[in-house]
Amino acid sequence: MSRPRVLFVGRSRYSLPLDAQTARKWDALETEVDVRVLGGGGPADDGRFRLLPARTPAFYLSLPLHVARELRSFRPDVVVAQSPYETSAVLAARALARSSARVVLEVHGDWATATRLYGSPLRRLAEPVSRSVARAAVRRADAVRTVSPFTSSLVRALGVEPAATFTTYYDVSAFTGPPAPLPERPRALFVGVLERYKNVHGLEEAWRRAAPDVPGATLHLVGRGRERAVAERLVRDFPGRVTWDERLPPEGVAVALDAATLLVLPSFSEGLPRVAMEAFVRGRPVVGARAGGIPDIVDDGVSGLLVPPGDAVALAAALVRVLGDAALASSLAEGARAAGPRWVQTPEEFAARIRDLVDALRR
Repeated sequence: MSRPRVLFVGRSRYSLPLDAQTARKWDALETEVDVRVLGGGGPADDGRFRLLPARTPAFYLSLPLHVARELRSFRPDVVVAQSPYETSAVLAARALARSSARVVLEVHGDWATATRLYGSPLRRLAEPVSRSVARAAVRRADAVRTVSPFTSSLVRALGVEPAATFTTYYDVSAFTGPPAPLPERPRALFVGVLERYKNVHGLEEAWRRAAPDVPGATLHLVGRGRERAVAERLVRDFPGRVTWDERLPPEGVAVALDAATLLVLPSFSEGLPRVAMEAFVRGRPVVGARAGGIPDIVDDGVSGLLVPPGDAVALAAALVRVLGDAALASSLAEGARAAGPRWVQTPEEFAARIRDLVDALRR
């Protein structure tokens, strides 16, 4: 079978030239397929990446025209779209360009999160339309790739069977090497955007409940977003016990994990949380919510502890258990370390899986 041409479409922001970590993924894909990427972060075009301004909703409104242009000039065999919303634009572009390209929809998480739990509460006004658009895209795509049992369940609920299920490639080179011993002073680490779907308000309440019961423990927050006031209040009310970095590079997150006893992940929704995989590679257990794809990664009582989503009292109790019990923390850390290799793949393995999916569509 001839080498396929694949157009990748998504709102992810890129910066040209690519950093070494991002380049590994696309260089590996280039060995399997002819690659063209239509993404965010532009305007820019280096022949392989064409980047558009990623402002919403202008990005999505103009996307069908940009995709149609690529369908006519690049003439891909397959288009891989990053979410149901990009898929909707690709399907419209395919009709506009009268293209025969097959369309693969990738489901990385619950598409309802974008309107219910992210950004301005005004987004909820768009939920009925966005939900209908997403469901139609899932049903109309030629194939759907999911990343976890949870995301597969979202697709099956619409009567569609995923064509493939495998994680997206994440560069974990910054997280490899022997994990550091657990710190003498117990510490919880949160890494993620400060948005409603991460349940940062629940984390705030849980820490206020847990902190008095583990007086030597600290909390380190890493992230920025609309709910930054949560971090500001915790830093103010717990001087010396709560620290906050708005952003850390991957190497900095690895250092933060090594300095932590556990990763706390109280989210209302996750597709397949990358930060949990990174924590496992560094031998750190996860205390998180039994929500979305978190239970797909975290084995309760083995590699972490799971609590009901939105239950700040239960989250506080779990934090106290692990931060206050060195033997339990060590046991869970061993379980996390053992689970880590299951979630790591090389860029070559990821590229081969994409090629298999593309070839199956071309038969």
